[in-house]
Amino acid sequence: MSAESDPNRLAVRKIAFEYPADLDPAWNRQFPEFAFAANSVSLLMPYAEPYFVKAVRSALGQIDPTIKSRTEDYLRQELQHHVQHRRFNDLIVARYPRIARVESWMKQTYGWLSRTRSQRFNLAFAAGSETIAFAIARWTESHLGEFFDGADPVAATLFLWHLAEEVEHKTAAFDVYEQVDGSRLRYLAAMTTSFALLAWFTILSTLTMLWADHRLARPTTWFRLFKWSLSLSFTVLPDMLASAMPSHHPSDFSDPPLLSAWLRDFDPVTGTMPVWTPGI
Repeated sequence: MSAESDPNRLAVRKIAFEYPADLDPAWNRQFPEFAFAANSVSLLMPYAEPYFVKAVRSALGQIDPTIKSRTEDYLRQELQHHVQHRRFNDLIVARYPRIARVESWMKQTYGWLSRTRSQRFNLAFAAGSETIAFAIARWTESHLGEFFDGADPVAATLFLWHLAEEVEHKTAAFDVYEQVDGSRLRYLAAMTTSFALLAWFTILSTLTMLWADHRLARPTTWFRLFKWSLSLSFTVLPDMLASAMPSHHPSDFSDPPLLSAWLRDFDPVTGTMPVWTPGI
């Protein structure tokens, strides 16, 4: 049964992004600092998302059949994210070769977690990471014009598509974790670890790109990064704390309306999302 005929299923959208070979990594020329920070998150995807997928897939035999199809849809969505970000990241690394070292640290870190942590911790990590991703999507929607108007349309569409699907599947990993374990203390510990790694690797990669672009000495660079980091924290941290409460479920969060509505315009025949345009 497809997502169109079953509201409990997730749509698996195979997007055909065409990245120009000369794509500018500073794809928002007005706020290149934001583009570099977003690129830094993208660099994590080929390492973090396979970790989530492996953790959730390991539990397929332990969950209620009523959520199994939706969980498998979630895994397919994550695979699509991984594939598209890998192609995008290749262009970033070609432009900034020093980023390859940071990528190797990402690969080692998430690989080590996958090999050495328990199934329950890994599931808690995946569930907590999805809560963080949802909060980032909600924060991003409140800054759509600032971050994406005037930006490269292909890069903007890539990030907005990914964030919109994070909203769509916000409950998937959490539901699996709840059925296998459900400890809120383990969930909070794993989610905090996820947030710390996300922050650390984003900072490293962003600074590497800013340094290569000769922007580190500019006061506006530091002002913008501090302003956005503070604003983001006031969205993400409360959502993290709320999600760790015993009675909380991700469905209690209100979805950002524009990102959710935008997904409905996906064209499965051409494999395209509507290209981001100012004032959407």
